[in-house]
Amino acid sequence: MKTTDLKSILTFFVLIIIGILVALAGSQGSTQVAGIPLFALLVGLAFLVQWLVFIPAYLRQTEHFFDLTGSITYITLTTLALVLTSAADSRAMLLWALVAIWAGRLGTFLFGRVRKAGRDDRFDDIKPSFIRFLNVWTIQGLWVTFTAAAAWIGITTANRKELDLFALVGFLVWILGFGIEVVADYQKSRFNANPENKGKFIHTGLWSRSRHPNYFGEIVLWIGVMIIALPVLQGWQWVALISPVFVTLLLTRVSGIPLLEQKADAKWGGQEDYEAYKKATPVLIPKL
Repeated sequence: MKTTDLKSILTFFVLIIIGILVALAGSQGSTQVAGIPLFALLVGLAFLVQWLVFIPAYLRQTEHFFDLTGSITYITLTTLALVLTSAADSRAMLLWALVAIWAGRLGTFLFGRVRKAGRDDRFDDIKPSFIRFLNVWTIQGLWVTFTAAAAWIGITTANRKELDLFALVGFLVWILGFGIEVVADYQKSRFNANPENKGKFIHTGLWSRSRHPNYFGEIVLWIGVMIIALPVLQGWQWVALISPVFVTLLLTRVSGIPLLEQKADAKWGGQEDYEAYKKATPVLIPKL
């Protein structure tokens, strides 16, 4: 067995262990379903859905339904949390609505983009390997768990509180982040759809203020979700604070910005206008 395969197998089990620990922590004070904490049930289903879709994806060697599966997982499991929780209140319904709106919009956007492009080159070297491709889907299960943790805990907890200033501030922060992400995605899609811009990089609109404004918007909106959930967190449920932290680390250190910056440098590196753009434009936090 190759060393890379051994590392991938080890990674798989590490991912599972992390998921179990988050499930245990977030289940404190959670609504019970057939004696099982609802939060833990959601975490388990988040992984199970990815593995079920992985099977035909691997057999057909396609990544077309990867992003769409993640979005459907967010929507279905957050809806399931709301339906099965013992006493859903206005805070729970607000959290459900914000997650569903975000996931539905982003999932359809990414699915359409992959369908139009015909492929996602992030998966080219991964798809042939069973364990490496499986790990990608497993990571998505963990991604769903971490990012939705604050919302799921806020929905499933037995500790209920009426909407308050935290809910209002969190909602406004979410609106800001969601708006930035949507506008940034629209601007880039419109730019790329113009034949005159073929082979060029976008540096207009929000993209003149940040090299990755869509990622900034996503981080901000999950901070908003966390703020809404804060008043009902107790004990180990404070693990929900990891939600925006995980999103930030993943986008800025792992699969988001580093990969895109590397691709951009390979394509436009050395060009005077691109180097000037990089020098003048922040990577993430927009300049005023």
